[in-house]
Amino acid sequence: MLAGRGDLAEWRDAARAFAAAGISPEEIDWREKDEEADLAFQRDAMPPAPIMARKPMTVPTAFIDLAETVLCHSDPVRFSLLYRLLWRLQLDRQLLEVASDEDVVRARLMAKNVRRDAHKMTAFVRFKEVGAVSADRRKFLAWFEPDHHIVRRTAPFFQRRFTDMDWLIATPKGSAAWDGERLMLNDAPCEKPNLTDATDELWRTYYASIFNPARLKLKAMQSEMPKKYWKNLPEADLIPGLIASAERKVRAMAAREATQSLPFHDRLQEAARNIPVVPEAPAGTLEALRADAAVCTRCPLHATATQTVFGRGHAMPR
Repeated sequence: MLAGRGDLAEWRDAARAFAAAGISPEEIDWREKDEEADLAFQRDAMPPAPIMARKPMTVPTAFIDLAETVLCHSDPVRFSLLYRLLWRLQLDRQLLEVASDEDVVRARLMAKNVRRDAHKMTAFVRFKEVGAVSADRRKFLAWFEPDHHIVRRTAPFFQRRFTDMDWLIATPKGSAAWDGERLMLNDAPCEKPNLTDATDELWRTYYASIFNPARLKLKAMQSEMPKKYWKNLPEADLIPGLIASAERKVRAMAAREATQSLPFHDRLQEAARNIPVVPEAPAGTLEALRADAAVCTRCPLHATATQTVFGRGHAMPR
């Protein structure tokens, strides 16, 4: 039985013991500790002592990286999937390079979902200030609902980005906290707090100001900001209204006459007017011929030449 919170060492130790005992993937029923008690491993279900004559299992580095990510997935099948890959890698070291293999495809898809979930956490965590304002450090609390066990792998991002404040990120799959010196991680599930503060209105104002109705692409927007996150985003309250009014605002913009030009446009026009105009030499003169020769492309020589070398002397020699 595993805690199943994305701990590579926990799964690796169990998998190594099973493999050393020569137990095949079909003989193991992997379980998580939060499943029903009658499904739990008993002591006699643990792997027997390793077979000393058996060759130790080895895996490529790519498998370790893949396993570390896949173990953060919430699907209970992740344990058996990785052990099956571990077992098969002993016969085919290039297995992970087989793009059509069913196990490889599934593992890579699970890893992709974990990475996407972690990315969404970095984008959609909204901190709310709590407690009295301290002279030294302010305190913030955030609530996020991830699909997978990504709190541990994503917490260092917030540690690097928000080092100057104390914060706690609570989720149903654990929590992460920073006090300016230590990053504290806990796998215990949290309950959703009731969070509101003045920054909610700031988020709404910011989102409304950057929303461009002329560039609205509903499917792309919902792909980047899935609806499941809306309930915890203060600016999401505005989204239905902004979408509903987008077409009307675009028509209104198109119907409006041109307004006063922006200041930078006037500056560009003024700069263009101040560029000195060099008078052109009269046609048929040596100066006109010199100017034409500088840009001449009538023969292949111009392709490799850097410039023309024009003659010097009196224009009207005797």
